[in-house]
Amino acid sequence: MNPRKVLTVFGTRPEAIKLFPLIHALGDDPRFDSRVCVSGQHRGMLDQVLEIAAIVPDHDLDLMQPDQTLDALTANLLTGIGRVLDAEAPDWVVVQGDTATAMAGALAAYYRKIPVAHVEAGLRSGNIHHPWPEEVNRKIVGAFAALHFAPTATAAEALRRENVAPGTIHVTGNTVIDALHWITARIKREPGLAGGLAELEARFAGKRIIGVTSHRRENFGCGMEAIAEAVTRLAARPDVAVIFPVHLNPNVRRVMNADLGGLDNVALIDPLDYPHFARLLGISTLMLTDSGGVQEEAPALGKPVLVMRETTERPEGVAAGTARLVGTDADRIVAEAERLLDEPAAYEAMARAHNPFGDGKATGRIVELLAT
Repeated sequence: MNPRKVLTVFGTRPEAIKLFPLIHALGDDPRFDSRVCVSGQHRGMLDQVLEIAAIVPDHDLDLMQPDQTLDALTANLLTGIGRVLDAEAPDWVVVQGDTATAMAGALAAYYRKIPVAHVEAGLRSGNIHHPWPEEVNRKIVGAFAALHFAPTATAAEALRRENVAPGTIHVTGNTVIDALHWITARIKREPGLAGGLAELEARFAGKRIIGVTSHRRENFGCGMEAIAEAVTRLAARPDVAVIFPVHLNPNVRRVMNADLGGLDNVALIDPLDYPHFARLLGISTLMLTDSGGVQEEAPALGKPVLVMRETTERPEGVAAGTARLVGTDADRIVAEAERLLDEPAAYEAMARAHNPFGDGKATGRIVELLAT
């Protein structure tokens, strides 16, 4: 019996992090012929993960262009991935999450009647503009995927409410926890992989570190300004230091460099590779973020998350108490952060809450479902 050919398609750093455990597992399993296509939607940040995970793509579309419009990117993705599908003729296409690459890769497969397996299916915020355009991207994939790998029971229920066939929905947990376990174990064996933060750790010794990430399109403009104001106020505390890996998008860098660049207790650094980001999670007291993945990763290490967005497609974290929605109002961000810094009971309640996003065994469940 010939092995089942599976083409995994992705283009950004978060996708790469959440898919590399699955790519490793498929490559090691004789039941599969595993192939990898990357779009290069995020170039440098994607390549960092490919290198640390030792993944060499079979196809690299290298589509990243400065200030590329979403419609131009989508058109290039559809035609580029389409050519790869015609050359490979896979039995399955695997996509992850809600990026333009995931949506276009799934759509190109659908146009060729190739079944699609959607990793991290069923996330919904209920607002098509928050996050934008991700909410619509994932709804498009959810409309026709043949297998939906939901990270939680809540995500599975969201799919059932959209009349997705129940037999195609499987609660697997989130592969981001598998990835985090893999990288933390590797850092333990090879501490030098994440040694680049040592200088900042020494500089901020004795202070409580707040890790910050921000990159959402819907926060560009006033939202970014408010986040910068909140960070400025928190960094004025003598017991606090902020480490902020600043996204490469000029809409983020322009604001953060202007508003935070001269502050002694704030380290604005370039985006971190995966081992160093895992280290940042480990040394931080809490995380301020508008990222989706951090809402899943930080609780796995017992770190409270304040989500600087108006909505989240990961309500499980809020319900479990590992995350709190604070929006982009500077006063509220500061108030919630200071509550965690100043009230040990409030901090412990979040730090010890059960992480609802999985047990680190999602990859194995997905592999078995793809094999049936």
